[in-house]
Amino acid sequence: MFVRRKNNKTGTTSVQVIDKSHRSYHVIKSVGVGRSELEINRLEEKARQYILERQGMAKGLFEDEDEIKLEAFLFSLSNNQLQVIGPELIFGTLYDRIGYGQIKNIMFRHLVITRLFSPGSKLKTIEYLLRYQSVSYNISKIYRFLDNLCHRKGEKKKAVDDIKTRVEAISYARTKAVLGGKVDVVFYDMTTLYFEASDEDDLRKTGFSKDGKNQCPQIFLGLLVGYGGYPIGYEVFEGNIFEGNTFIPLLQHMEERYQLNRPVVIADSGLLSKKNIQALEAEGYQYILGARPKNESGSIKKQILDSHLKYGDVIVINKQEKTRLIISMTEKRASKDAHNRERGLLRLKKRVASGKLTKSSINSKGYNKYLKLEGDITISIDMEKFEQDAVWDGIKGYVTNTTHTAEEVIANYRNLWFIERAFRMSKTDLEVRPIYHRLYNRIEAHICICFTAYSILLEMERLLKLHHSSITLKRAQEITYNMYQLNYRLPNSKVVKNKILNMDKDQQELYEIVMKPEIL
Repeated sequence: MFVRRKNNKTGTTSVQVIDKSHRSYHVIKSVGVGRSELEINRLEEKARQYILERQGMAKGLFEDEDEIKLEAFLFSLSNNQLQVIGPELIFGTLYDRIGYGQIKNIMFRHLVITRLFSPGSKLKTIEYLLRYQSVSYNISKIYRFLDNLCHRKGEKKKAVDDIKTRVEAISYARTKAVLGGKVDVVFYDMTTLYFEASDEDDLRKTGFSKDGKNQCPQIFLGLLVGYGGYPIGYEVFEGNIFEGNTFIPLLQHMEERYQLNRPVVIADSGLLSKKNIQALEAEGYQYILGARPKNESGSIKKQILDSHLKYGDVIVINKQEKTRLIISMTEKRASKDAHNRERGLLRLKKRVASGKLTKSSINSKGYNKYLKLEGDITISIDMEKFEQDAVWDGIKGYVTNTTHTAEEVIANYRNLWFIERAFRMSKTDLEVRPIYHRLYNRIEAHICICFTAYSILLEMERLLKLHHSSITLKRAQEITYNMYQLNYRLPNSKVVKNKILNMDKDQQELYEIVMKPEIL
């Protein structure tokens, strides 16, 4: 005997108990008719109990009546009663604790948590929500939501709140709390995010790509963080903008919003320009910027080389009244510089051997500076120039107007890896790229969702370190995949209950860490 569903013309579903004997099927019992999935499941449960009774599993067959009831209950369970609860249980708790629960929008919550659990396209998000959360969204509904998630400058306010602004405010409040109530040092950097499309528009432009996707339209993402990589804010810029022109506007915007009280600004050499330094000094900011010693004046370069720096040496050169150039020499930097030059030389040799280089290839871009023209048609590599560059291996420069010691300046600048790590986490763990959207507001919305997910990921990592857990951040994400909840209804009851299934050791440890009282 078995249970069968029969679809009726009226749209209802009949549940029957069928017996197969003598190569034919007979309806033993019609249990009932249901419209909803819940009603049909209940009828199927009754049908299975009927089969058990017919097969002799009634009272008296076993010594323990409870065993009979348990067997009947287990037969009534189905796959759709199991729900993956890990992402909502773990990430959802952190989402609320940081403060994002103040944003009363369930779709935004689902999109952020899905980005942490199963990053991918919005179509994949729909598949996940339907399969694991029993939440059904139409792709058009998601796109309409993305259109209204962020407000572009000059746009009229739409029905949905500007979630980006609220996300940044909540993120900054959390960062300030984690860092002891003040943010006196900020780190800035930017990266390129490319699109799987060939057409450009007002925002998506082809330009120099840090991802090596120069043929793809792209945007620039500027990110401002505090110590530890804790987020403060971000901005999206056109894909062909000069990196140096992004820095001051974002910094001033965040200063106005959060009254940052002139923090020390740390950024890499991409933002080192006379215009930026003048703007920072005019606004009263202290800064530590990566320098380019080889681009300094002839007298300063001579002073650096005449110092005959050894590994571990640091010198200070006064450039202006309040500006110092700090130069250090490290073995690790020397190895890296030598390796990069050799790698660049190998690439050049392959290009020269291909015979495809022209006069236009001889420029100051990267390692093209080692190319030279011999006669009218021969392009070769200037090995003398290549060898001369070796004297700069291991030399790193920093420009600052702070009163910090040289050692303090170098130590602060090295913390710039926080933001480099933020980009790495976003690009790998959250798969922020490539971007498949083409409309401005949807692109902004996608970045906003990833920014929120990054904040949650960072909080997860903080808790793991705080409790000295051996669970890695990647492992923590993975073990949420198999944390299940059983949704069930006992016989003769109309109330649906749920029970989180027993966890393994790592899952239990992660659960206890996340559920412990707040520690900052």
